[in-house]
Amino acid sequence: MLEYSVLYPVNTVSRQVLSLDGMWRFKIDWDSAGREEKWQEGLSGFDMIPVPASFQDFYTTKEIREFVGDVWYETDVMVSSVYKEKGIFLRFGCATHFAQVYVNGRLAGAHEGGFLPFSMDISGLVEFDKKNRISVVVNNELSTANLPCGATITLKNGRKKAAPYFDFYNYSGLHRSVNLVICPKEYIFDYSTSYELEGADGKVHYQVETVGEGQVEVELLDESGASVARGQGRKGTLVVNNARLWQVRNPYLYTIRIRLCRDGALIDEYEDQIGIRTVEIKGTKFLINKSPVYLKGFGKHEDSDVAGRGFNICVMKRDFELMKWIGANSFRTSHYPYDEEIYRMADREGFLIIDEVAAVGLFKSTKNFVDVTSGKVTCFFSLDTIPQLLRRHLRDIEELIARRPVPDLLHQHHHL
Repeated sequence: MLEYSVLYPVNTVSRQVLSLDGMWRFKIDWDSAGREEKWQEGLSGFDMIPVPASFQDFYTTKEIREFVGDVWYETDVMVSSVYKEKGIFLRFGCATHFAQVYVNGRLAGAHEGGFLPFSMDISGLVEFDKKNRISVVVNNELSTANLPCGATITLKNGRKKAAPYFDFYNYSGLHRSVNLVICPKEYIFDYSTSYELEGADGKVHYQVETVGEGQVEVELLDESGASVARGQGRKGTLVVNNARLWQVRNPYLYTIRIRLCRDGALIDEYEDQIGIRTVEIKGTKFLINKSPVYLKGFGKHEDSDVAGRGFNICVMKRDFELMKWIGANSFRTSHYPYDEEIYRMADREGFLIIDEVAAVGLFKSTKNFVDVTSGKVTCFFSLDTIPQLLRRHLRDIEELIARRPVPDLLHQHHHL
């Protein structure tokens, strides 16, 4: 079972999602003194900054915009005593590139890798009916042991400077939403689906993992809310007669509702939307529902004015409208995993996605081709950090597949 499993947060009859997005207290750790001085016990002399967003573009001075090292975020959240018997999880859409998280001054956990979600159980750290301090220290230093690759240089004045091996700006911070997720102590941990077509019918093969025992019930609803298939057990197949298929630029989404019960009583419920479709590659042809699709689209970035690489719902909407206007049907997530909201929007709009982890900058120079052809070879893969980088790369791919909110060109539908 993957410790970084993170189902997309949704409100149901048994789950509550509390958004922590907004203005957070913010402080740059110029002298790397924050941990020693116990900033996790409360910031002083702080600024206020929006979350989600990159921190760099809110400032004008070169020193802040180019800062390399630790930055600290802090906010408060009230946790009601009605949740005493619940599991309380803190979920980050991402933190670029390394984060340590404290609750009321106590370390809750850490995560490395700046473009994928992570969560941690903070049930034993919160105080009920009181404000709880959430402190996050985020580090944006680059190395050849992490993705994306680069170097961190120390200048004569003692300040650090980023030397990226990639060709985009090293935006950093809390780029995506932060949520408090409250669910039962026994809960639906994960589900996955795959699809098969049989004439006009669609088969949805599902598998559900839970924390705790109980009976699993699965139901599929069409867009009108009518039930079209039911199943029982942690593994099974839902047969949808005359299924409406998800097609490129002509999507149709069903709602999958998963329940965990004991003796007829509901313990936990989770809902999501899925599209019934098959994905195949035959020779040079890419097939959706056994029909070839010609890919038309773009390599994108998440960057936008002011917010940097922070998720911007307005920019997302406009991007999809522009892509539809120009006749696109797909895009590549250059050069890192995007926010989950973008994948879910793609599912609703009928777009295909070529997904990728941040394995970019695997050479010492952005002019690597010139270096090689001129005889000045940059032997990146002879570095001592390559075994560590390989482990990081494999874990990022594993987290990417586990996070999948929708099918893409490489993976069938898989959730965590």
